[in-house]
This record gives sequence, C-alpha cells and structure tokens, in this order.
Amino acid sequence: MRLRPVTERVPKALLSFAGRPFIHWQLELLARQGVAQVVLCVGFLGDLIRDAVGDGADFGLKVRYSFDGECLLGTGGALKRALPLLGEHFFVLYGDSYLDCSFAAAQEAYEASRSPGLMTVFHNGDRWDRSNVLWRDGKIVEYNKRAPRSEMAYVDYGLAVLSAQTLQKWPDGAAFDLADVYHELSLQGGLAGLEVGKRFYEIGSTRGIEETERYLSARPGR
Repeated sequence: MRLRPVTERVPKALLSFAGRPFIHWQLELLARQGVAQVVLCVGFLGDLIRDAVGDGADFGLKVRYSFDGECLLGTGGALKRALPLLGEHFFVLYGDSYLDCSFAAAQEAYEASRSPGLMTVFHNGDRWDRSNVLWRDGKIVEYNKRAPRSEMAYVDYGLAVLSAQTLQKWPDGAAFDLADVYHELSLQGGLAGLEVGKRFYEIGSTRGIEETERYLSARPGR
C-alpha cells in the first residue's frame, strides 16, 4: 500500500511523526551530524516544504532550495539542476529516509577511496527492501536497482557522497534517476562502498511509516 491520495495534498516530507513534520526530524539529524548547509531538491508541492522549513535557522542550518520547475526531473535530474548550489563534493540522501549513521565515517571513507562516488550499504537480505547491491570483500561489485539478482544480499542504505563530476555527462534539464548514475558508476569501478550496521527507516510505505513512527517516538529528549 502506498501513500496516495494523502501525498497528493501533502508532501511526504511534511507527514507528521511523533507530532512533527518528518523533514524537521531529518534536519535535526543533519545538524547533529555536523552538517552546516543543506540544499533541498523539491518539486510538486515544494512551496509547502519551503514554508515549513524556511532558511533553516531554527535547526542551526543554512537551507536553500532547488525547484524542478514545470517538469519533474527525477532524482538524478533534480540533483543535476542543484549543482550550482552544491560544492565539488557533497552528501546525497533521500527525502523519505531517516539514516541514523555516521556521516563523518562516510566522508572519511569517500576521501580515502579517491573514487568519484561512495554508497553506504546495509546487509539487508530483502528484509526491509529488495536487496540491490553485490558486495564482495568490502567492495561494491555492482549496484542494480532495476534488475536485482538473488546473489545481491546488500541494499543501498540511502546515504551517498558524490563529486560533481559524476553528473557532468548527464544532460541539463533532462529527467533521469540517480539509480542509473549509481549503476553506471558501479560497473566502471567508480562507486566505493561503506557498510553500515544499523538499519534505515523510510516513509515510502505503510509498514515503513509505522516503524518510523515507533522509532522516532522512542527517541530520547523529544
């Protein structure tokens, strides 16, 4: 079961968890991780997100916005459009995931790898989502969201570190999926990996919403 028709009126990022919009939880997490600047790629109903977040000062962050425009650009196209607001290297995470892992560890692994991209991975075994990463001897052999195979026991955890060059070949203004960027990078040996030991939470399904609500409601200090 998916989230329509609710998300035809309210973006997933603004769904309430433990009495607060999901994106507020995400931004607080980023601030705790030492992130200072955030670029939100927004499309349909994006103005509602901007109204709820503002400039990010309430979270100790500087938040800017990149809007898709009239046509939705997909995860890859939206990120390509946002490049002028990003540095040469940046974290990437999805708007419907809560990732309670070490961002510093991901950055260190990325820098040590000297690869154009790094994906965090989790030993999933199809438990929380369809596994899509072939992970062998501490390395990503292949990432394939579109055609996962039984030998793939790991999944894209949701946090990546990318260099701007990874998106240069993709056309401006075109709609494309970040999964295709990751797949191509993995086949070229350009996608480093870091295994994460703690599960992710997502709000893209009814089950995910229920689990995320329980997790965030139990967090100390709320």
